[in-house]
Amino acid sequence: MEKLTVIKVGGKIVEEKESLKQLLDLFSKIEGKKVLVHGGGRSATRLATNLGIESKMVNGRRITDIETLKVVTMVYAGLVNKDIVASLQGLGINALGLCGADMNVILSEKRAVKDIDYGYVGDVKSVNSETLSDIINKGLVPVIAPITHDGKGSLLNTNADTIAGETAKALAKHYDVTLIFCFEKKGVLMNENDDRSVIPQINPEYLSKLVETGIVKGGMLPKLENSMDAVKNGVKQVIITEAGELGKDSGTVITV
Repeated sequence: MEKLTVIKVGGKIVEEKESLKQLLDLFSKIEGKKVLVHGGGRSATRLATNLGIESKMVNGRRITDIETLKVVTMVYAGLVNKDIVASLQGLGINALGLCGADMNVILSEKRAVKDIDYGYVGDVKSVNSETLSDIINKGLVPVIAPITHDGKGSLLNTNADTIAGETAKALAKHYDVTLIFCFEKKGVLMNENDDRSVIPQINPEYLSKLVETGIVKGGMLPKLENSMDAVKNGVKQVIITEAGELGKDSGTVITV
């Protein structure tokens, strides 16, 4: 099977010009077939504030009413996505910007209301791996924004880590897939205040211990759960690393 690298990048990396330029330079040097999944939440929050729309977050997840949906669609599938595509074209990478609604690539369902009504937030139902693999095999590099659709005419705001994990799992039928989560830290840290305390490898048993002792918490927990789910479902390996270390032998490797 041919190798494919799925890379997810978010946070301030995609929203600050210099860090994005560095990331895309490294991304362009990754050999073989590849996919980029991105976020852009801080830019969305900033635009919402400028428009007088209050941003509401619960456990790091954005409550998405209809006005917020308009903002995140403009930012994620518009400005951030097209900035990345244009930058990659400048680096000789024939990138194609997509959200989940384009060519029915990612179908989601609106999250059911339980304790919290998240509004227009989608949970991924399916990823159209045949369409994506057709695009990739034509020599194009998909750049996927975290907006999906429900197949009934509605767009849905969808977690970018989840999109990366589900896309990697779906494409594992066609390729030998490595999934890389890039963020501001050098990997999963034993001590969040010590960048040198990278945990080199985590399996399910070790993750349970890290959660019990409170070492893994907050936004890192869903990232690790997505990672574990991916390697249990056909993805060869998952790496969590700093954006500046992309392509190097560093970070935290997730195994089963």
